Amino acid sequence: MSDRRRRNAPSRHNAPSRRRGRTGQVTPRTHWLLLSVFVVTLSTALLLQGYTHHMFGVTSDDVAGARGRSGAVPAQVTHGGPVIANAAGSAHTARVKARTVALTFDDGPDPRWTPRVLDVLRRNHVHATFFVVGTEVVAHPELVRRIVADGHQIGIHTFTHPDLSRLAPWQRSLELRETQLAVAGAAGVTTALLRPPFTVRNDMLDDADWAVLKQAGTAGYVTVLATRDAEDWRRPGTDRILARATPHGSAGQIVVMHDGGGDRSQTVAALSALIPRLKAQGFRFATVGDAVGMAAPVRHAGFGDHLQGLALIKVLQAGDWTVWLLGVLMYAAGAVSVLRAVVVLVAARRHRRLRKGRRGRRWGAAVTEPVSVIVPAYNESAGIEAAVRSLLASDHPVEIIVVDDGSTDGTADLVEALRLPGVRVIRQENAGKPAALNTGLTAATCDLVVMVDGDTVFEPETVRTIVQPFADPRVGAVSGNAKVVNRGGLLGRWQHIEYVVGFNLDRRLFDLAECMPTVPGAVGAFRRQALLDLGGVNDATLAEDTDLTMALCRDGWRVVYEEGAVAWTEAPASLNALWRQRYRWCYGTLQAMWKHRGALVQRGAAGKLGRRGLVYLLLFQVLLPLLAPVVDVFALYGLVFLDPLRIIGLWFAFLLVQLLMGLYAFRLDGESPGPLWSLPLQQFVYRQLMYLVVIQSVFTAVSGSRLRWQRMERYGSLRAPTDAGTGRQAPPDAVAEPAPYDAFQQPGTYDALQQPGTYDALQQPGTYGTLQQPAPYGTLQQPGTYDALQQPGTYDGRPPVAPHPGHRQPGPYETPQSY
Repeated sequence: MSDRRRRNAPSRHNAPSRRRGRTGQVTPRTHWLLLSVFVVTLSTALLLQGYTHHMFGVTSDDVAGARGRSGAVPAQVTHGGPVIANAAGSAHTARVKARTVALTFDDGPDPRWTPRVLDVLRRNHVHATFFVVGTEVVAHPELVRRIVADGHQIGIHTFTHPDLSRLAPWQRSLELRETQLAVAGAAGVTTALLRPPFTVRNDMLDDADWAVLKQAGTAGYVTVLATRDAEDWRRPGTDRILARATPHGSAGQIVVMHDGGGDRSQTVAALSALIPRLKAQGFRFATVGDAVGMAAPVRHAGFGDHLQGLALIKVLQAGDWTVWLLGVLMYAAGAVSVLRAVVVLVAARRHRRLRKGRRGRRWGAAVTEPVSVIVPAYNESAGIEAAVRSLLASDHPVEIIVVDDGSTDGTADLVEALRLPGVRVIRQENAGKPAALNTGLTAATCDLVVMVDGDTVFEPETVRTIVQPFADPRVGAVSGNAKVVNRGGLLGRWQHIEYVVGFNLDRRLFDLAECMPTVPGAVGAFRRQALLDLGGVNDATLAEDTDLTMALCRDGWRVVYEEGAVAWTEAPASLNALWRQRYRWCYGTLQAMWKHRGALVQRGAAGKLGRRGLVYLLLFQVLLPLLAPVVDVFALYGLVFLDPLRIIGLWFAFLLVQLLMGLYAFRLDGESPGPLWSLPLQQFVYRQLMYLVVIQSVFTAVSGSRLRWQRMERYGSLRAPTDAGTGRQAPPDAVAEPAPYDAFQQPGTYDALQQPGTYDALQQPGTYGTLQQPAPYGTLQQPGTYDALQQPGTYDGRPPVAPHPGHRQPGPYETPQSY
């Protein structure tokens, strides 16, 4: 292997950390405050944007339905002029002067049709009155400025074009005030002219409409109705619009037309013909104020109103931009999710065909040489006996090295008391998991080593199966198949699904692409010399397994996945414990990715890791979880303001894709698909927890804080076989967590969770039992400050590990380390 470099000088990048002291961890709490402020701001912007754009909207003038009783409407209003003033007091009306036409336009401004209407009016030297909708003003403030600059009058037509008679009084006030502020912000003016939507003529007013007019009168508004409705919103044709807009006789008229709300090409054509025709008949054109003799209905806005209006426009425009961006991000997240599903399913199928089919390759001659099994342990008394006895039950020759890393619960004493042949216990002061692994690596006598956590139980054939790929001299490490043993409850089922669907499908893809980034600490096998050449297990990151695997790949070794090497491990049984575990995993992975970023520009095996593995991790384990909140926020927004059936349909489609992935992954692993019933519930708790973990990890990395080691609480779910040599029995009250062991047609001679029968000597131990759960372990402080984004850059070789003096691991640690 030409690209495998061997150096004897220690690498400065792989040397143990030289940071000293007891500097405490500084958790960046500020980002949660910022995130909360961002969420509140985003929610407010979305609510305001959804209300203003989707609750009502511009619709045809006939959608309001039939009118009610009109007993409260004064007779002088019903039969009076179209301009109504002082509706809250002694209402009076005004009529337009004879042979005067006041053209009015509703529902704008529209970026396509309003400029054309303005062009027609300018060519004919005519001024009109535009009753604008607030949302359109926000979207096109430059058109409002042009309307005012051209000498036309502005009136308000509410903010969202609702039927005001159907709203509560506070909503009416909000509609009018928001529109007034929008006009003030856009053009620097305020107006007293109001035309309520769906109300055109005096004889159409009912009691509910009159209540609206009275409230508007109290606020100082003058209501402007119409005497002729062109009904151009129906698009009946130019001739029909002309006929309805043309006055009969010489009486003055207020004509209502529309410059927004739809296709207004017929309106523009009719207007071009109407103005010359009426001028030829002796009519003159004026704004509403001039037509009835009102004194300055439109005035300059005050400084405060202008600033508030500008702020309203900017906030709503930001909301529009945010919704657009959320939509783009949601589609991006959906596309990335579908892409990942397709890629991993195709890769998993091909991986299975290559391994199991007729064209499946063989690793070579059977590997029968002995294996050293290293078990790093810190306060593992709850499960260490189960782990050690399961290793002794292996059908492959093993030596077992238990490295007690300064346990305080009697872990080492327990293992020594078992007096099991082939099991060595090495004690050292607490120095952390990497140091414990290096101690075991130095003490190992075999060329092949298997590393296993102290809370993990092996099947009898696991060791034999996991070392077979080493028949290929290019293979430097092998990842096994870790399964969740404590599957009871929703949290256990969700983690079981994640292990089978998420982790194992990804490992098949990584194996096929030759870019495996992680050999899990629960079950992994390595060439001892390859690890020694790297300088042993590095403690520069919190994901020492990922860091080690990436270093092997960059050194030219092939890392493969052996799904038949099954190990059963305890998963966190509470949300708090799950958060701590995944936070450490995610943060450590980010550290390892940054440390090995140089692989992106390398060739050979290192380049495959960089351009395949690291890019995949960045897209699907960092960016995709960061986009996940966008999907949730937009889904809630859609349920409230958009078509809820469509949103629910999309959610079910997304869930269906996940379910199909789950069914196939469970089939590959030989698992019963029963737990997949909880998949829909997983979307409402577990998924959110996982993307919050990613957010927290990214903020921690960017801030440069160093995360301390955190040890998961052990529950004693695993059961150990009876030692025939010592007669030691499991406690009679031990309770086992049931879990199937039928994956990959596992042999029935070993059942880690069922009460087995008689075992022979030390190869076939008997029942599993649990020991007393130790007191909760408080996480201890990792010394030194840490800059997560200043990891070493160029990778420069595999220095050998320093000679080990015995059972004590040398190192700079001054505070207890945990796992």
